[in-house]
This record gives sequence, structure tokens and C-alpha cells, in this order.
Amino acid sequence: MKKDLPTRSVHVAQGGYAYLALLILIAIIGVVAAAAVQLGGVYQRRMAEEELLFVGGEYQRALLSYAAATPVGQPRQPRTLDDLVRDPRYPNPMRHLRKLYADPVTGKSNWVLVKSPDGQTIVGIHSASVAKPIKIAQFPPDFKGFEDKRHYADWIFFARVPAAARASSVGIAIRP
Repeated sequence: MKKDLPTRSVHVAQGGYAYLALLILIAIIGVVAAAAVQLGGVYQRRMAEEELLFVGGEYQRALLSYAAATPVGQPRQPRTLDDLVRDPRYPNPMRHLRKLYADPVTGKSNWVLVKSPDGQTIVGIHSASVAKPIKIAQFPPDFKGFEDKRHYADWIFFARVPAAARASSVGIAIRP
């Protein structure tokens, strides 16, 4: 009977090491999973930022198109965003924007409208989000004013003439 006793204690000790190794493995898997979730969140925010720049650019171009298509004596800015989808100044449908886009950062159609000084027409839009952006530099030329802004709400999309068109209208040659 005494011979069985040492063998049994060796099995118990090995079982303890296996249990400890399993706990360490579970901890490592938990840390890796947490890092993956965090990276996924950052990736999702970066994609939302890119989408915000795309959608904001669409609104900028639509506001510019609306102003360019203005008949004499009419306001050069729309009264509502719906006017960009279907311009009420013309009997036949004229569209400056395909559809009204939701704010990619908030996920809602809660754009903050930048109104003209008289408060009657829209001259720009921006996100309602006060979250801090990841991107703070190296914006495309049409968004150079967005550098070093602290919140998405500071990214204001106005009707701007594209840089190439501005340069050619004042006689400046653009080099590639």
C-alpha cells in the first residue's frame, strides 16, 4: 500500500500544473480578445470619419450646385435640405443631391444646419457629434480647414468652390 501513495501525489502535482497552464491560457485569450475589440472600435470610427468626409463633400457639392443653378432673383441657398433633393424652383425635378444622408458618426439624420445671417437659408452643415476625431491632419484640399479641430462638430461643410476651379478662375496654374 505504501507504494501507491507516492505515485498518487505525483498525479495530483501534475494536475495542478495543467490547471495553472489552462488559467494562463484563458487569461492570454481574454487579453487578445479585448485588444481585438478595441482595434475593431478604432477601425469603425475611422470608417465613420471617412464616410463623414464623403457625405459632407456631397452636401458641399449639392449646395454649390444649388447656388450655380439659381435663377435671377431667387435665393442662392436652400431653405431646407429637402430642397437639395428636389429643387422647388423648377417645375421639372432638378436634383442637386440623390438623397438625404444620415450623419455617419451619430447614425441619425440630425445634421446641424448652418444658417445665413438672416436665418432663412442653409449655407452649410456639420455633425452633431462632439466626439474627438481620430484624423486631425492630411485632409484633402477641399477640407484643409478641418486640421487640428477638436470635435466632429467643428468639421463644417460649406458650399466651397473646389481648389482647382478657384485657381483657374483667378488665372493660377495648378501643377500636378
